[in-house]
Amino acid sequence: MHPPDVSMSRMVLIGFIVALATLVGCATSTEDRLRRTGVGPSCCKSVEASSRRAAIVQTASKLVGATTIHANGKRISYDCAGVTRAIYLEHGIDLYDSGAPDAKANGVRLIHHHISRHGKFHQGPVVRPGDLVFFDNTWDYNHDGLVNDPLTHVGIVERQEQDGTVIFISRVAGAIERYRMNLALPHVHRTSDGRVLNDYIRRKDFNDSVNTAYLTGQLFAAFGSQNSL
Repeated sequence: MHPPDVSMSRMVLIGFIVALATLVGCATSTEDRLRRTGVGPSCCKSVEASSRRAAIVQTASKLVGATTIHANGKRISYDCAGVTRAIYLEHGIDLYDSGAPDAKANGVRLIHHHISRHGKFHQGPVVRPGDLVFFDNTWDYNHDGLVNDPLTHVGIVERQEQDGTVIFISRVAGAIERYRMNLALPHVHRTSDGRVLNDYIRRKDFNDSVNTAYLTGQLFAAFGSQNSL
């Protein structure tokens, strides 16, 4: 009878420990990465909204699922900028009132220009209900086949979860819906436990280049905050 191969036993044991460590690392990688970026359970406790901000968010939430919108008795253009403008109009703020920054300005740029004159931009990580959120390159606005389209989408922040994920309301496809964005992990659509961190906001096209981004966190441009709120 041969004595047990101690070296082989050690190798098996070491291999088991390495495999276990790898599995644990995979299971906790999302949470670890959130902590390393400073975004975690203590980062983003809900910021209390002013009564006016809360009212704006309430108006936005009531529109979820709507396919037509009206403001002050008028039917508003049913796109992301029109929806955002209509919600603010209900509370006495016209996001288009600062004029066009250039002759080719779309509705998103009109709103962005308004905030540049009557508010401020920021990058988070903490945001407030009622803030605006701007995105670049969500579609080929200039129809040149390139990813070079700044300020193509806008929405309204409803709330921020404790892991930093921002919930915003906007019209992206067929109706007004809630969407999610996590700037700490902008390339992650869904975690291993099924949580959605970043929704898709750009539609895939067979002409897209291999490096085209599609998720909210990847296409984020800035948050905007109105001074009067």
